[in-house]
Amino acid sequence: MNSNDPVFQPLKVGNLTAANRFVINAMECCDSDEEGNPTERTYRRYRNLFEGGAGLIDLEAITVQYDSRSRQFQLSVMPRNQKALTKFVAEMRKVNPQPLFVWQLTHSGELSHPAFSRRVCVKPLAGFGGEPIDEDYVDKAIEQFVTAAKIAHDCGADGIDFKNCHGYLDSQLLRPYNDRKWKYGGPWENRTRFTYTIYERIRKEISDPKFIMGSKVSIWEGFPGGQGSAGPDSPVMDLTESLDLVKGMEARGAKFIIVSAGSPSITLALSQPDKKVPDDCYLHFTFQKRVRDVLKPETVVIGSAYSVLNNGNNELQARNKEENTLWFWANKNIRDRVTDMVAIGRQSLADGQLPRKFAEGRPEDIRWCNACDHCIELLIRQKPVGCTTHDREYSQALKAIREAEGALAAKRT
Repeated sequence: MNSNDPVFQPLKVGNLTAANRFVINAMECCDSDEEGNPTERTYRRYRNLFEGGAGLIDLEAITVQYDSRSRQFQLSVMPRNQKALTKFVAEMRKVNPQPLFVWQLTHSGELSHPAFSRRVCVKPLAGFGGEPIDEDYVDKAIEQFVTAAKIAHDCGADGIDFKNCHGYLDSQLLRPYNDRKWKYGGPWENRTRFTYTIYERIRKEISDPKFIMGSKVSIWEGFPGGQGSAGPDSPVMDLTESLDLVKGMEARGAKFIIVSAGSPSITLALSQPDKKVPDDCYLHFTFQKRVRDVLKPETVVIGSAYSVLNNGNNELQARNKEENTLWFWANKNIRDRVTDMVAIGRQSLADGQLPRKFAEGRPEDIRWCNACDHCIELLIRQKPVGCTTHDREYSQALKAIREAEGALAAKRT
């Protein structure tokens, strides 16, 4: 590896410049305080990421409201959080002023946890349900997203990632499954109204030319009626709408698109390829290329699903080990114009210093993600999330949780 490798090259993102092609994906970690403000645990995680040297860091799924949320201790971006978030950004800039810092704005919708919040839905989906929302609710949600973007800007963030993926509210509205006869459902024009209105409002109301907008998008959710499917009850892949969506966002000011797939609550192994069957990473590469081909050259495409590759210790077949690594595919895909940047999610929990270690020629020091997905188990259990392979704090926490549940189960029997 050398300084001429594609991953080390700077890249314009809107009117800003990322120092390299590494991106830290938005990873929910359940460690805010009771009002959605960062705690010391949150500070510790992000100090590590800012020290790690990635070109762009995406702040985890930060909710624009707190009534319907998927995590009990989820970061939020509301007027009450502005002071704490301003302090948080200032601290991160002291650690390292170089990375671009965007915030992933989200609303959980049908993924909201009924134990501590209100589960709402666009149209009841088997296994989820929830209270159906009306047009007034969606109109108010638009205001919440716009307000959140303004707060992000005023706190010093470089931009926002308006979440259009993984089964959250905007995904629910965009799906062909949303065939309700209402302002936000049925025809594609109606299903995109929420997304496009938010883009148009943010572009109009935040005049700062350096503030960048973009979205993470599930190109194909992988279940009947999901994003990228051929109809409300069809599992057949049809990317027509997904590709039209990214073009529509680009036309309304999107400077980057983070390409993803799946809906973790339904098709988890598609959204983050499984260690036993990692081949879905190739499907992600295909989606990245399809998006790259329909957008303007200056719109940045960010690819995900690279963590499963690690240093070649994976189950991918028909390739030599040295051609099955994160390093190999990151450089190849950037070189081949499959993607412009590569995002790491689970790998960032295992070692947020990966970009710096590569840049300093120390790949042997990288703590590699083995895609065990124990971090996801912590997330599902509503516990603070970290790497159970490399961080004793989180491995001990998971062990204690499992032992307590085992003891409780034994007592019941």
